Amino acid sequence: MPYLYQSSKPRPSALPAAARPTHSSGKGYEELKQECLRRGVLFEDSDFPACNSSLFFSENPPIPFIWKRPGEIVKDPKFILGGATRTDICQGDLGDCWLLAAIASLTLNEKTLARVVPLDQKFGPDYAGIFHFQFWQHNEWLDVVIDDRLPTFKGRLVFLHSTDLNEFWSALLEKAYAKLNGSYEALKGGSTIEAMEDFTGGIGEMYDVKAAPDNFYEILEKALKRGSMVGCSIDTSSAAESEARTPFGLIKGHAYSVTGIEEVSYRGRPVQLIRIRNPWGQVEWNGPWSDNSPEWRSVSPSEQRRLSQAARDDGEFWMKFEDFKVHFDKVEICNLTPDALEDNTAHKWEVTIHQGSWVRGSTAGGCRNFLDTFWTNPQIKLHLTEKDDGQDDCTFIAALMQKGRRKLKKLGAEMLTIGYSIYESPGRDGHLGKDFFRYHPSKARSKTYINLREVSNRFKLPPGDYVLIPTTFEPHQEADFCLRIFSEKKAITEDLDENVAIDLPEPLHPTPSPEETEEEKQFRALFEQISGKDMEISAEELEYVLNAVLKKTNNIKFKNLSLISCRNIISLMDTSGNGKLEFSEFKVFWEKMKKWISIFLQFDFDKSGSMSSYELRGALKAAGYQLNNYLLQLIVLRYSDEQFQIEFDDFLNCLIRLENASRVFQALSVKNKEFIYLNIGE
Repeated sequence: MPYLYQSSKPRPSALPAAARPTHSSGKGYEELKQECLRRGVLFEDSDFPACNSSLFFSENPPIPFIWKRPGEIVKDPKFILGGATRTDICQGDLGDCWLLAAIASLTLNEKTLARVVPLDQKFGPDYAGIFHFQFWQHNEWLDVVIDDRLPTFKGRLVFLHSTDLNEFWSALLEKAYAKLNGSYEALKGGSTIEAMEDFTGGIGEMYDVKAAPDNFYEILEKALKRGSMVGCSIDTSSAAESEARTPFGLIKGHAYSVTGIEEVSYRGRPVQLIRIRNPWGQVEWNGPWSDNSPEWRSVSPSEQRRLSQAARDDGEFWMKFEDFKVHFDKVEICNLTPDALEDNTAHKWEVTIHQGSWVRGSTAGGCRNFLDTFWTNPQIKLHLTEKDDGQDDCTFIAALMQKGRRKLKKLGAEMLTIGYSIYESPGRDGHLGKDFFRYHPSKARSKTYINLREVSNRFKLPPGDYVLIPTTFEPHQEADFCLRIFSEKKAITEDLDENVAIDLPEPLHPTPSPEETEEEKQFRALFEQISGKDMEISAEELEYVLNAVLKKTNNIKFKNLSLISCRNIISLMDTSGNGKLEFSEFKVFWEKMKKWISIFLQFDFDKSGSMSSYELRGALKAAGYQLNNYLLQLIVLRYSDEQFQIEFDDFLNCLIRLENASRVFQALSVKNKEFIYLNIGE
């Protein structure tokens, strides 16, 4: 399936209150529910039916699953019992522990949980077998409805379930997320930060604690002040070490939450502390600054109250930040968008979002290793104008996400290897060309190209203008993408996709000269030989004339021009409307033709008689046509072959059609021109 270009113009961050219904009927949750209640039936979701295709796409179920509603599994089902907590999350026979870890973190934030899991749902008098959940997807909140038929084996839930067998919110949430991604099998393997982002609309950062930047404490402090979700973990060297306990009471391969970071005065010196929570609600750090450690005796009671320090076996504990860096290996930060924060939360992020596509042959240029096509990738201009408070630089996070790849698993799609580079802007508008990237190094870039859904990194750059280039590693790889910029101060972004514009020379009006050139004499003789006394030729005769002339041109390796091209030439040049070309009209066209041949040869770098479709932007610009990415993609789809090559005959047809269109523009008022440009370019 070809990916058509999506405008990369910045868009406002989506609000959850405006979650879009996703059911194929076009109806929302309430409408579907009321319809079922009126009809006296339980909802059955035709979009995600209770059958094997909703379970697996690459294999048959290993056991005979039976789909049952909660009321068929237990006598008194409940949506939520005693609040949604981490004990409601028990993994079943599906490799989606990454999702479960994110759900566990979700339960720690009541506001965020209530948005993803609307809490007014229940099994009761108005029960209709329908539930709904909200997820963020690529700057859009989606409302996903499901029926409550769940896969079971021997009367027990097969996948995610609660420790309380009467509670079903977590199992239904997993089903809704499976529907969002196409099947339960699509949830196998993933990163906790991926689900965190889908639950919050936030932006993820991953840190290797042992290689963290010098200001890592400051990064965590700012993240928590903004209400970001922060998790941490200890690596395992083998499967046998999973959930193994260290001598200090920490669990390997286990997801912890970071809930606080503070500095305290200890014996006259400042000490940096970090607060960690074990979702189990027990099993805590037993080293320095743990609940009952002697260090607390040297901290005043008022300071302990400020830190909410209490010696309880509740899974939450403080530790020295230096010890944290020694014992923990990974930190994941999900920075929440402003709409995800409480109204009174300080230090909100500024957010801008761009949607776009990499399309083979036009905007899928690959990374900087492929200079000939790298410059054709989408380009986003970033204006950094305000310094961070008390700093000389501007801090921002750039996150590049490839869209919908998990859902495309069933079609054989895998995550592409993606990344981006950031260049200092040369101070001019418009799409930057190949030579700019040949002679200018990047100012910053993603740490690596990697096959994850999202690549994100934090940067500090001086105020100024920059250009960000999102790419796949290899050229010719197609995907839709979402680029998000989170900045501490307001940053302005714009797409460098060029406006549609035409800058053609004035039409040629040949003036009679006392003597014809040798070239004109040859054409006149050929015309007389073919056309007769009226000196007019048809499309078929024009085809013969042009191909005869081009064959005698030594530096041209073109294939024969087609009859269709010659008909298009006559439609462009025929002023009398008789469907033929007069000699005077041919002379005007031949001047155009020579210019177009020269341009084509200029961009036919290997002199093969065809040019790369990635060079089409430059070739058309040289001919006087400035087009945006969308128009370029349409032209490439129309005129290039499977190897992304464009023959001269196709290039000629393209230019003729563009010139015909330009004449229409010139005949219309300025207002109509803008209307047509908008409809062509969007």
